[in-house]
Amino acid sequence: MKLILKRIAKKRDYTIGRLYVRNELGNAYVCDTLEPPTNPTRHGQYKAIPAGRYAVAVTWSPKFQEWLPLLLNVPYREGIRIHAGNTTQDTRGCILVGQNHVVGKVINSRRTLTALMKRLRERPEGEAIWITVE
Repeated sequence: MKLILKRIAKKRDYTIGRLYVRNELGNAYVCDTLEPPTNPTRHGQYKAIPAGRYAVAVTWSPKFQEWLPLLLNVPYREGIRIHAGNTTQDTRGCILVGQNHVVGKVINSRRTLTALMKRLRERPEGEAIWITVE
């Protein structure tokens, strides 16, 4: 399974993107995403991960107490997950999923994550998951 995250708004305090699944017809929209800024301006502010292609494993998250996608081999980072949340205060560099109907936030995040996890579980057995962050 190939996921594509296209960052569409790189703002001072956040980054908004769109998540797609690549299929035989092209890219199918899944949801919006929220990340920290790509170039933090404040001391202590978290930073979005570098653009690139990453393998993804669905593993148990002790922090969230659920199975979540984990991006592997992110340069200089560990524990980067795709999870629920609404604002950049809910992420330390991870990718939050939802609907971007409020400036600088995503809403309906829990419902969106549930739908994404269902999609990941329904992929053919043994099929690898990759995400390309643009």
